[in-house]
Amino acid sequence: MRLIKPKLPHLVSERVTARLLEPHEAPMMTRFRKENRAHLEPWEPLRKPEFFTDSFWQISLRVALGDFRNGASVCFSLLSPTEDEVIGVCNYTNVVRGTFQSCHLGYALASRHEGQGLMFEALQMTNRYMFHDLGLHRVMAGYLPHNDRSGTLLERLGFEKEGFARRYLKINGEWEDHVLTSLINDE
Repeated sequence: MRLIKPKLPHLVSERVTARLLEPHEAPMMTRFRKENRAHLEPWEPLRKPEFFTDSFWQISLRVALGDFRNGASVCFSLLSPTEDEVIGVCNYTNVVRGTFQSCHLGYALASRHEGQGLMFEALQMTNRYMFHDLGLHRVMAGYLPHNDRSGTLLERLGFEKEGFARRYLKINGEWEDHVLTSLINDE
């Protein structure tokens, strides 16, 4: 029996390229994470010092490629059109098949690229990929109630509020409430 490796996605819009980085491209992700450490800290889990190293990202990118090939996740790096700078990430994780056909979405954008509609543009493209190319039915995303930017972004993308989860995720060392949303593939 021959295993067929799924083709790695390479999605291109007017201002953003979305693809999985290869381990040799770890320095680009390390630079993104270092430059945006303080900016992203209030919205993410606590990060250990090794999270900001090339060796960490070489391993993480290798694992992400394996998880993609196993159908468990798609961890997109959002790149400048010239593909020489990571401007953000959008990760579709916890992919469940069977009767569920769903996943969770998390995303982050470099502070200097906020307010330009780049994440909206990227998520339109990557959501389409998850629905049409991978055949998922539902993408779920949660956000902190005081993160108005994230709530507005998800609403613009068509995500609908489905609930409120108390002490849902440990963000920056604290268990935080989240607004739960989802986007359904109606096609």
